[in-house]
Amino acid sequence: MASNPAFNRLEKDARSGYAGFTTPGRQAGPQPVPGGTLDPQRLQQMYDQPSAGAVQTGRVTMDDVIMKTLGLFAIVLVVGAVGWTVAATDQALGMGLWIVGMVATLVLGLVIAFRKTLSVPLIVTYAVVEGLFVGAVSAFFNEIYPGIVGQAVLATLATFAGMFLAYRSGLIKVTAKFRRIVTMMIFGYAIFAIVNVLYAVIGNNAWGFGGSGGLGIGISLFAVGLASVTLALDFDNIDYAIRTGAPQRYSWLLAHGLIVTLVWLYIEFLRLLGRMRD
Repeated sequence: MASNPAFNRLEKDARSGYAGFTTPGRQAGPQPVPGGTLDPQRLQQMYDQPSAGAVQTGRVTMDDVIMKTLGLFAIVLVVGAVGWTVAATDQALGMGLWIVGMVATLVLGLVIAFRKTLSVPLIVTYAVVEGLFVGAVSAFFNEIYPGIVGQAVLATLATFAGMFLAYRSGLIKVTAKFRRIVTMMIFGYAIFAIVNVLYAVIGNNAWGFGGSGGLGIGISLFAVGLASVTLALDFDNIDYAIRTGAPQRYSWLLAHGLIVTLVWLYIEFLRLLGRMRD
């Protein structure tokens, strides 16, 4: 699980045997009655019961991940509406939300990734900050390029659906080599993105390297493609967690990873469409 240090922990925990954990309070097997013998009738009743599923044993299920993802997505949308309203009303305050949100999501993302234990409050806080950031950014883009937000949303949803179908049909197979290559590309692009932001600020260029010319559009196309491929890693992370019987709390981490990728893809679509309009 090399795409994220947090998922490295999931894989490490899997190897150490979390797949065989038992939920506190559950009986591991037939209990002896007083006197040291088993009641045959009680024993037969226990054997007749259906096998415990993932829900009964407290493990990650697809329903868990879907519900957590929808919950975090709802937070991003609601708080994003607030960020949009603030940015549309007061541009200076909106720019502040943009900058603070960008820095805060970076810091919180690193804390969540490298923290030894999962923290649901931190993940929820990240969704709140991310919502403010996305709302402010969307308001600015929509002011300059009317209708661009709707186009970016449709493009993001269509890409998500396409990547999901491609992954489920086996058209895209996430192998160890594939994961390593994509991971290196993500880290490389992250470094480039930081340098690009600094260059844009110092050079007073809204787009940074390449501007809105052919090079800039090429950079945005690469970023959109990379974010899209990262969705396949997220889908594989979910399958891996379910397959290895990860504890239910990991559904928060998996949902967080999926939301982060979707927001990244959306932002890259905004940049691509904006550059193309210029």
